Amino acid sequence: MREIVFDTETTGLDPKSGDRLVEIGCVEVVNRFPTGRNYHAYINPGRSVPREAFDVHGLSDEFLADKPRFDDIADAFVAFVGDAQLVAHNASFDMGFINFELKASGRVAFGNERVVDTLMMARRKHPGAPASLDALCSRYGIDRSRRVKHGALLDAELLAEVYLELTGGRQAGLDLTMTVHSGADAAGGRAVVRPRPAPLPSRLTATEAEAHAAFIAAIGDKALWNAYVEADERAETA
Repeated sequence: MREIVFDTETTGLDPKSGDRLVEIGCVEVVNRFPTGRNYHAYINPGRSVPREAFDVHGLSDEFLADKPRFDDIADAFVAFVGDAQLVAHNASFDMGFINFELKASGRVAFGNERVVDTLMMARRKHPGAPASLDALCSRYGIDRSRRVKHGALLDAELLAEVYLELTGGRQAGLDLTMTVHSGADAAGGRAVVRPRPAPLPSRLTATEAEAHAAFIAAIGDKALWNAYVEADERAETA
């Protein structure tokens, strides 16, 4: 399954009040693994960037002055996305800007039925816990040291890693080599997925381990868990 994990940077919070896109970053994911194919564009918004927005992403009026308008990059962006599912964090925000720009340029907006919101996924999986991109990177041990300011492509790359963890981690794919077919690139390509060099540390707390041990002890010798423990011990000494 082909998916596009993406992020945007903007001049503000609401396209209906005059705010516009200034950056789009996309990461192609096939069967839950990034293929190495990305799409990235800076966009001249046709208006000034407020100080509050500049403090978030660092994209100034001077930097964006010679960049293309959205209408100039829209066809390439839509071609890269193709018919893939779209994945974003707080997707309603990003999709609001993307679809506003698509409609304003006379193009067809993306349907909500093809959008996955990782913010909602994280809130369901970790109720009550912080669900920002930074918080999820910390939870899953994903290096975000390069994230000094928000950047659409970097954030999309980080989100692709978070999305993998939210959907089952490295166990999601068993075939370590896959053929990539892209609607935007008929020639396709081949991506080799390398296994994680070291297992992630256990998130089991000492309190949880003690509670589990007490529960097994209460069941007694008939606990099925004991059979798995004995099997692991035999495997380790074999």
